[in-house]
Amino acid sequence: MKFRKLGNTGKQLSAIGLGCMGMSFAYGPADEQESISTLHKALDLGVNFWDTADMYANGENEKLISKVLVPNRDKIFIATKFGFRFKDGKASHSGAPGTYFDGSPEWIKKAVDLSLQRLKIDEIDLYYAHRVDPNVPVEETVGAMADLVKAGKVKYLGLSEASAESIRKANKIHPITALQSEYSILTKDVEKEILPTIRELGITLVPYSPLARGLFANINEVQNLGDEDFRKSLPRYQEKYLENNRNLAKEINDFAASKGVKGTQLALAWVLNQGEDIIPIPGTKRIKYLEENMAATDIELSQSDLQTIDAILRKYPDTGDRYSEGSMKLVNN
Repeated sequence: MKFRKLGNTGKQLSAIGLGCMGMSFAYGPADEQESISTLHKALDLGVNFWDTADMYANGENEKLISKVLVPNRDKIFIATKFGFRFKDGKASHSGAPGTYFDGSPEWIKKAVDLSLQRLKIDEIDLYYAHRVDPNVPVEETVGAMADLVKAGKVKYLGLSEASAESIRKANKIHPITALQSEYSILTKDVEKEILPTIRELGITLVPYSPLARGLFANINEVQNLGDEDFRKSLPRYQEKYLENNRNLAKEINDFAASKGVKGTQLALAWVLNQGEDIIPIPGTKRIKYLEENMAATDIELSQSDLQTIDAILRKYPDTGDRYSEGSMKLVNN
């Protein structure tokens, strides 16, 4: 496994982390036994950076991870997130009518203890605000998070889907170690202002959905996605954009095949190529895909390869938004 430095901490994390959401939430039925096996395989491969959140299946994902985390605590750098809450107690995605965001100091104090209980650990390595609450000054949210560091409940602080302005405000209250935002060959929003800002401040970018939510592998199977699969709500998987995205996926996959790799691996290699201060966290619940993802660290992309990828993307620009309208309201705040 190759490693990359986390912000200014001196910590060395696996160059590719593991997003654990899909093991319990959003991407079809859960299979606990297979997920546990995948977590153990991640350890075998040297993947020491695992990511979860309290909203994933309303805490069930944290409980699942604890079964492997606790006996291997010294081998795993665990990140979790807080903020999304459910009005009726039923887990759903960020744009659902029953989901709301709470970045208040009062909730943070409760949320961290609940996560610690579910994870069965004494300290969270990296604690993110899952979004910036538009109704609470980011300084107040981060101030409450900083109190958790002082209390020994949290080691490092992170933000997710925050604007450059919010990142600067937050970093003045307490050093921000990582920013988690969507970043892939299809989603490059962070490149304009956010990436330059965090590089100036020494903050690591942790891209989630670096494989564009599996679009290169699944766009032709969209009709087979179950009703519980969150991707069915995403514009990129809906009829208006399907032809564009199928053609895009085909060309990316064909180019990847010419290099002897899969389209998903090519997409992940592209993210890794954008800088040593970037640690993507592709999600999977299957050993096969975990192994494929980790192999992307060995893929070298030439300048010509990058130009070819850009040329393909320019041919198919109408990919659709990455989230539904409701979810988009909570990004880049």
